[in-house]
Amino acid sequence: MKLLLACSLLAVSLAGCSSTPKAPPTVRELESAGYETQYLGADGQVVTRSTRAAQPQETGFWRGAGLSGAPSIVIDLGKQEAYFYKGGELAGMSPISSGREGYRTPTGNFRIIQKNRDHVSNLYGNYVDSAGNVVVRNVGVMEDRRPPGTHFQGAPMPYFMRIVNGVGMHAGYLPGVPDSHGCIRMPSEMAEIFFENAPSGTPVAVRH
Repeated sequence: MKLLLACSLLAVSLAGCSSTPKAPPTVRELESAGYETQYLGADGQVVTRSTRAAQPQETGFWRGAGLSGAPSIVIDLGKQEAYFYKGGELAGMSPISSGREGYRTPTGNFRIIQKNRDHVSNLYGNYVDSAGNVVVRNVGVMEDRRPPGTHFQGAPMPYFMRIVNGVGMHAGYLPGVPDSHGCIRMPSEMAEIFFENAPSGTPVAVRH
């Protein structure tokens, strides 16, 4: 009996491997399966509707290639996530790391006022010696004294998009908690996508 059951299972397994792959589900099939996505309502609040959707992954997701409409970004400090919208429809999500205690990321409604693909900080970085060895890591030039024989080396901030004062979105390290000096760090691949799809002037709402 056990042998017969094993053979039956093996046959089913082999048949599954050799069968023709299923076509991707249609939008209607996804909707009927209960998939949901988020939209920005007229009052700026996030609403959820049943529609086609992709499941978010650890590094975020992007499904905005086929979407049109004005871009906007919402930063949720409580969830440590950034949401990109096109025409009010959710186009992508990225995990973030915002400002740590003492360097809280400011909340409010902003716009992207500067973009620089190869930005380097003039405020935060490392003190290094003449050979380029790091002597003091993760310093702020305004508060950390420079040791003799060292010079300041600014931290790289690829795909930088400034929203207010010295605060912006950029690629950087994400430890899973707020850790920056106020900026909004993102995984490199998501920072690049947001950078390419958000022109100067794009609205950015930062909320708790």
